[in-house]
Amino acid sequence: MAELVEVKLAELGITLPEPARPIATYVPYVVTGDLVAISGQLPLLAGKVSVTGKLGATVPLEQGQQAAQRCFINLLAQLKEACGGDLDRVRRVVRLGGFIACVPEFTRHAEVMNGASDLAMAVFGELGRHARTTVGVPSLPLDAAVEVEGLFEIA
Repeated sequence: MAELVEVKLAELGITLPEPARPIATYVPYVVTGDLVAISGQLPLLAGKVSVTGKLGATVPLEQGQQAAQRCFINLLAQLKEACGGDLDRVRRVVRLGGFIACVPEFTRHAEVMNGASDLAMAVFGELGRHARTTVGVPSLPLDAAVEVEGLFEIA
């Protein structure tokens, strides 16, 4: 029988990449009890940051939302590895944290982060509803426009 989350991803046209390796001194995820904490993921696509720059300057809102979606896809790749390859072990998306590189005047952080949140709901349905923090920052690693971290409950 096909795994339900994998079927949903296929319906959405999403293929998970190989999980990105850390670029500094940290681990990509930590499993403790029934929780998986996943380090911040950049909008990597084919090994390169797909959206660079700052919202409110060089990056339009829609591109920021796409970057947040890409970050969530990369979170799922890490989560799949943490779950031993079985995303059906996910019981809940508990929390997402979003970091938006932007100019000081930019105030649409929540709309950017909806790219990740909406995808969480599309993949997991009601189990994808989560708590969230979204903040604007002056810069991110590798000049990424967005970074997203996550906390998931698993069986």
